[in-house]
Amino acid sequence: MALETGLGLDRLVTMPRNQSKGNRNACQWIAAALCSIAGFGLAGCSQGPAAPAALASSTASGAAAEPVAAATSPNAPPRPTSPPTGEARDFTTVGPLVVEQQADVVAERDGRVTSVSVEIGDHVRRGQVLALLDDRALQAARAEKAARIESLRAQVQAWEAEQRSNEADLRRADAMRAEKILDDEDWEHVQYKLTETRSQVARYKAEEAAAEAELRAADVELTQSRITAPFGGVVGRRSVHDAQAVKKGDALFWITAEAPLRVLFTVPESAMASFPRGAKLELTTPDYPHLKQPAIVFRVSPVVDPASGSIEVIGNLEKPSPLLKPGMSMQVKLSPR
Repeated sequence: MALETGLGLDRLVTMPRNQSKGNRNACQWIAAALCSIAGFGLAGCSQGPAAPAALASSTASGAAAEPVAAATSPNAPPRPTSPPTGEARDFTTVGPLVVEQQADVVAERDGRVTSVSVEIGDHVRRGQVLALLDDRALQAARAEKAARIESLRAQVQAWEAEQRSNEADLRRADAMRAEKILDDEDWEHVQYKLTETRSQVARYKAEEAAAEAELRAADVELTQSRITAPFGGVVGRRSVHDAQAVKKGDALFWITAEAPLRVLFTVPESAMASFPRGAKLELTTPDYPHLKQPAIVFRVSPVVDPASGSIEVIGNLEKPSPLLKPGMSMQVKLSPR
């Protein structure tokens, strides 16, 4: 068919130029039909040779896909990844200097201040008197309770002496009763007298114990009129003056210890692995640009704050500089190795 088609085309091409217009149109129509037939034949014949090309294309694409499949296979070993370096060591945060012991010293009873013994910045020791409240009424009440105790003790001693005498009378009565010298009625009278004496001794001893308890309560009230330091430290704040009337619970002084000095800060959850206990820290402050205070991680909170995604860390200062004071803000970062 291809040969015949070729011959027909040659004939159409070699047609003389002086053909009539009708013959030219017919030839053009025949040429178009032959071209259509030729195109159909070529398309039908190209199905055979096109398969190897498609196969080659699919083979090439399959070969290219094999490395991707191998890389994404679940059984393939994971590729080693290098963790980011320097992120936690470059992490810097800010935290205050704190001490374990800091407390407001409050009034434990109502009263009027009669004297103040310390000022802001004074160093105090444990139990040192900071201020006094008017205790004259308490002193009088205590003296009254002490006098009552003395009276009750005298009563107890008198009744104990009476008890010993009645016990001796009962022993004699027992002997006389055994000898039939004393009848049962008189013996019972002696025994009853001894029983009454013993009850009086017990009564006055109980009253004496109650009076002693009242005396101890009076001593506590007197102690509460003496405002003392709960621990050794420095007076950070004073909120009281002479002749001031105070009520129970009013804050009068603020005492802070000076050692051990520690720094309190937080780190994000992503960086907490770089701050284990014992990790070296370096503290700096803009107040003293040349100061580099060493510290170590002393305590790490066992939980992460879900609200902020951070963890609290406490660092202990090693030989803290005398320039540093509780409450100062410090910049904290891991110490360079």
